[in-house]
Amino acid sequence: MASLPDTNSASKTLSDAWDFKGRPAVRSLTGGWACAAMILGVELCERLTTLGIAVNLVTYLTGTMHLGNAMSANAVTNFLGTSFMLCLFGGFIADTYLGRYLTIGIFAAVQACGVTILTISTAAPGLRPPPCANPASGSCVKATAGQLGVLYLALYLTALGTGGLKSSVSGFGSDQFDDADKSEKKQMMRFFSWFFFFISLGSLLAVTVLVYVQDNLGRKWGYGVCALAIVIGLSVFLAGTTRYRFKKLVGSPLTQIAAVVVAAWRKRGFELPSDPEMLYDGDVDSEAGLKKGKKQKLPHTKQFRFLDRAAIIDASTTAAPTSWTLSTLTDVEEVKQVIRMLPTWATTILFWTVYAQMTTFSVSQATTMDRHIGRHFDIPAGSLTVFFVGSILLTVPVYDRIIVPVARRITKNPHGMSPLQRISVGLFLSILAMAAAALSERKRLHAAHNGVTLSVFWLVPQFFLVGSGEAFTYIGQLDFFLRECPKGMKTMSTGLFLSTLSLGFFLSSALVSIVHKVTGESGKGAWLADNLNEGELYNFYWLLAVLSALNLVIFLVLAKGYVYKENRMAADGSVNGVELEEEVCLH
Repeated sequence: MASLPDTNSASKTLSDAWDFKGRPAVRSLTGGWACAAMILGVELCERLTTLGIAVNLVTYLTGTMHLGNAMSANAVTNFLGTSFMLCLFGGFIADTYLGRYLTIGIFAAVQACGVTILTISTAAPGLRPPPCANPASGSCVKATAGQLGVLYLALYLTALGTGGLKSSVSGFGSDQFDDADKSEKKQMMRFFSWFFFFISLGSLLAVTVLVYVQDNLGRKWGYGVCALAIVIGLSVFLAGTTRYRFKKLVGSPLTQIAAVVVAAWRKRGFELPSDPEMLYDGDVDSEAGLKKGKKQKLPHTKQFRFLDRAAIIDASTTAAPTSWTLSTLTDVEEVKQVIRMLPTWATTILFWTVYAQMTTFSVSQATTMDRHIGRHFDIPAGSLTVFFVGSILLTVPVYDRIIVPVARRITKNPHGMSPLQRISVGLFLSILAMAAAALSERKRLHAAHNGVTLSVFWLVPQFFLVGSGEAFTYIGQLDFFLRECPKGMKTMSTGLFLSTLSLGFFLSSALVSIVHKVTGESGKGAWLADNLNEGELYNFYWLLAVLSALNLVIFLVLAKGYVYKENRMAADGSVNGVELEEEVCLH
């Protein structure tokens, strides 16, 4: 660490941020919008790449690699599920070992390698089976194990890069602003608005321009653009190294959770004290302590009291206590808060299973329908998701400008709707989406059996409903996890939220495999036949609609009994000093 600057310089430095040489960061020379813009560029390239691959991958797997519909759908959902699940791994690495800057740089390079291999696999003739005039006939030569091995290597390297990037980009961007300074705090709020804009812009470019390039110029050109974009994004990101602000590693909250559980288990035979004041609470403070970087002292709660044993002081912990033998009461209460969120976490997974169908079977449906606009333009099947992205962008302002004012008068809530209420609306819309999907598939099949090709615009309602549902569910989940998660666990709360997306995609893969095995791969009664005109896909959609309805009932029962953290603290008479992190400004 270099020596401290002189007094005049020190007065312009930040107490909790350092420059690339390890010196206290000078406010005027580091951070700000110039750095934030470079970081936003990386996120734009990541979103463009991941979604550009995912939304059109099923058509490549069925049309070029000659895989069945079910296998192709599972390949897409497993790719997306792994991408989001690895956000937890990336967050752990960033918080514990590498820091956000190195995590972004390393995983961006990994993603670039993955997309480059994917580009090569689509360009080299030996890495894909021979062309087939009618893939739906079932007589085409399928991809070999070696060809699929190269493809999957490329996809999962890309997924690994995506997970590392997503875990750190928004956090490192917010590090470039000092939330103790009013002016920079306002800029931070604007940063998250722009972050959401760049995510949406990347999505829009992926489902329109990139899908068009893939379908009309070739996959190698489409994926080549992705590889080039990631390399350019990484280069721009690295160019800002000398101006970035860096924060110290804080350690992973997962370690704290594990330590509390282990300490409680070790003392499972101890009798709990009747007075919570007898439990160890270490060096924590309330409002004043937060400004010094200490944890906020949390009131004791009676739920999950078995964990209180982790804070019992005994002879074995007084000599040389460690976090694995003795935890503070505040550490214990933070873990309890995480446990309270798990029922909501579990009941939002199914929404993302419904979401997964928009990138798999809905795209397969579109390939069999009339996609003409005028005489000379065909909508690429993967580009149908533009209605999905468009509905998200439309729902957010409609919610803010119309729904919130009405909801304020009804619920008396200054925010219009609580996070759990927003999630419930999203879950309800997912039921309508699957019902609409089932009805449109029945109509498509009826038309196909009569020799008529139905217009692809019959699929718009299901895309629109799922997109609107995402606007409610995604922002509701983000709001909920950031409000309810302890302040020291904000990074983990984002990973916990993103893991619902991951598990939703994996659940989709599991359901497809079960249905495919039970109903058969082809012939009468098969729901997910390789030739959609010979299958009963609408039954799969009805199954998801029924499961979603049951899930909504369970969610509403759990939500009714949930008490928000601020209400628990108010009832206890404590001052709630935890500010909602600026990430909530995404909405």
